[in-house]
Amino acid sequence: MDITITRHFSLDESSMRSGALVAMEAEPDLSTFENKSGLAEDMKFLASMPELCDVTFLVGDTREPVCAVKAVLAARSRVFQKMLYQAPSPQRKKEPAPRENKLRLFLKRSSEPLLNLQNAAQQPSSQQHQTLIIEEFEPDVFRQLIEYIHTGCVTLQPRTLLGVMNAADYYGLDELRRACAGFVQCCITVDTVCALLASAERYIQYKCTKSLVQKVLEFVDEHGNDVLNLGSFTLLPQHVVRLILAREELRADEFTKFQAALMWGKKYCDTNPNMNIKEVIGNFLEYIQFHKIPANVLMREVHPLGLVPYSIIMNALAYQADPASVDPGKLSPARIRRAGRSMSVQSSLDPYGSNTTLSSTGSSDGPSSDSRHN
Repeated sequence: MDITITRHFSLDESSMRSGALVAMEAEPDLSTFENKSGLAEDMKFLASMPELCDVTFLVGDTREPVCAVKAVLAARSRVFQKMLYQAPSPQRKKEPAPRENKLRLFLKRSSEPLLNLQNAAQQPSSQQHQTLIIEEFEPDVFRQLIEYIHTGCVTLQPRTLLGVMNAADYYGLDELRRACAGFVQCCITVDTVCALLASAERYIQYKCTKSLVQKVLEFVDEHGNDVLNLGSFTLLPQHVVRLILAREELRADEFTKFQAALMWGKKYCDTNPNMNIKEVIGNFLEYIQFHKIPANVLMREVHPLGLVPYSIIMNALAYQADPASVDPGKLSPARIRRAGRSMSVQSSLDPYGSNTTLSSTGSSDGPSSDSRHN
C-alpha cells in the first residue's frame, strides 16, 4: 500500500505573503495559473542531476551518493540550513589548494588578473560543492527525504515508513512526520507487520519508532495465529521473536507458537549450519505452555521431534489428566520465575554499545537472546 503526500500553500497563504491579496480583490478579472506537478517534476530532475547540485551525501554503510541543492535544503529545513551554512562540518571532503601554486602564479604574473585570483581565494565555502556523510539513515530512506524536500511529494511504503518518519522528525519536517504517523494507521496489516518490526530494529533509538512499534505489537496480539504463520516471521531477529512469544496479550494457541518457533529455528539453522536446532528451539520453550496443547497433538506432532525435553511432555500430559498431580512450577519453571515481568519496547544497547534493539524489560537467561538473525 502506497500513499503520495503533496505539500502546497493555499492561494490565500501565498497571496498574503506576497502582499498581492489587495490587488487581486481590486481586479477580479485576474487569473492565477499554477503548474505544481510540472514544478515538482522539474525539481525532481534537478536533484537527479549531480552536475546541477552542490552537495553530495554519502549515505549508509555503503556510502551511496545522494545529490541535492543546498539552497533548497536550507529553505525547507532549519536543520539542513544550520548544517550547510552556519557551522562547518568536520565530515566535508574538501582539500585546500596548495599554497605553493598560488605563490607561483603570483610570481609569474600570469595572464589571469590578480583581482580574480584574490576573489577565488576568498570565495566562501558555501559556494563550493560539499560532500557529507550520513550514517543515521539508509540510502532508500534518505533519498525519499531528499525527494520530498525538493518536490513536496513522496510515496510512502511500509518498508521505509519508519525510516522516513524518523528522518522527517530528525530534520524538522513536521508535515511529513505527521503524514507518516497518519499512514501508520492504515498500513499495519498481517502482511506488513513483520517488515515494520524488522525495520524498527534499525531505528528503535528514535522516539517515533517506539510509539509505532507498540502499535504494531498490539496488532500482533490481536492477530497472533495469522502473524505466527507468516513466512516472513522467520526473518525476524531472535530477540523480537522472543518478545512476541512472551507477550501475555498474544492471542495465539500454544501449538501455533511451537510451530512458529520451530520454523524460525529451522530457517536460522539453514543460514547458520553450525547451530544445533535443539539448542535454538530451547530459547523459546519457556514461552510455550505445553499443558494447553491437546495430548494427541503432543504425542503425534511434538514428542517425535525430540526437541522438547521428555519431562516437559510428561508433566503436560499428567497435568491434563489430573491438574492437582503436578506442581505448576514444573510445567514451565522459567515462565513462573519471570512472572510479572512487563514485555514492552525499550532501547537496550548490546554488549558492545554499537546497536540498539527491541527487547523486553528485565534480563534474559537465554544464551543468545541478543543475537541477530540475518
